Amino acid sequence: MDPSSPDLDEASDTTEYSASDATSDVPNRPSPSVAERRPRPSAAARRVSPKPTAGHPSWFQTGFGLALGAILAWLLVQTVLKLSELLTLLLLSVFIAVSLEPVVAWLGRLGLRRGWSVAAVVAAFAGLLAGFLALIIPPVTDAVNALTDGIPRWRQQLHDHHSALGRLEDHYHVLEKAQSALGSGGASQVAGGVLGAGQLVISLVTSAVIVVTVTLYVMAGLPTIKQFCFRFVPGSRRPRVETITEEILSRVGRYMLGNIVTSAIAGLATFIWCEVVGVPYAAALGFFVALMDMIPVIGSTIGGVVVSLVALIVSFPVALITAAFYIGFRVAEDYLIMPRAMKFAVDVHPVVTVVAVLAGGSLLGVIGGLVAIPAAVALGIVLDEYVFPRTDAS
Repeated sequence: MDPSSPDLDEASDTTEYSASDATSDVPNRPSPSVAERRPRPSAAARRVSPKPTAGHPSWFQTGFGLALGAILAWLLVQTVLKLSELLTLLLLSVFIAVSLEPVVAWLGRLGLRRGWSVAAVVAAFAGLLAGFLALIIPPVTDAVNALTDGIPRWRQQLHDHHSALGRLEDHYHVLEKAQSALGSGGASQVAGGVLGAGQLVISLVTSAVIVVTVTLYVMAGLPTIKQFCFRFVPGSRRPRVETITEEILSRVGRYMLGNIVTSAIAGLATFIWCEVVGVPYAAALGFFVALMDMIPVIGSTIGGVVVSLVALIVSFPVALITAAFYIGFRVAEDYLIMPRAMKFAVDVHPVVTVVAVLAGGSLLGVIGGLVAIPAAVALGIVLDEYVFPRTDAS
């Protein structure tokens, strides 16, 4: 059949006319676009179609991120360990500044500016240190002079076979053994020990300078430091956080006051004991024990050992009695005096006091024992304000 016949042309015209009529019957209906006329995939096809993976990291990226995080964490730990001594000194400085804040605030309420209040507190401590040095330097000087004067006499007695030291030398050959020890490398060991002692003294002096300097700066700028830290707290919670912080600082100051009271009791007991049994330098030893007693865990022990050694000047039995006295006093202080004073000052149970001091001393040594009780007080306040109300209400 010829494609150009009139019948086919009429059929095609009729088809086109009907299609156009079908679209023109509905007024204002837009013609379907190409995307709308495409057949949509079935539900099964959509379920099995693979999802694009452009937004998901690969295993290499995940492993690289984990390795980088582990390396950064290790470097952070190593940095903290290297700076642990400095961080400990900074912690001690902040604790001293916070402990002295009640005194500075009291002077401020009397009308002194903060700078003058800090200067007055520093002057008071400088006066106490000068008084301690005035008490301790004369007996130390006398002991050194006595040792220097006694060395030639002791050497003469070592060569005298009729004296006690001479008989000991004949029996044990002390001088010969000392000379052989010095000749076989003992001199280098002695020099190394002297050098190590010098380095220890320099380290102690440097640490003391750091603590004093940072303490002064923190004492002078403590209100500004607190306001800066409070700005990290949302405004709706800030008043409550400020109240809790002030309560913690107040209790830390009372703890320091309680510690001073217990130290004063230890120093007074030492002075009375030395006067009774006849141990010399009673005032200097009492002052020394009072200062050492402010160091938890080992302070009173060091003070008792020093007083017992000084008591050897009187006699060996007096030294033994003095050591027994300090053992009894240490037990009474740890389990009777200090827990009761701390409970009165910071309202902490005696068991919590003992456990906190032992735990802090084992973690950070002397400084850990010093800040252990204030840390326990702060933890108790936070628990009472934030944790226990929620658990009681649940």
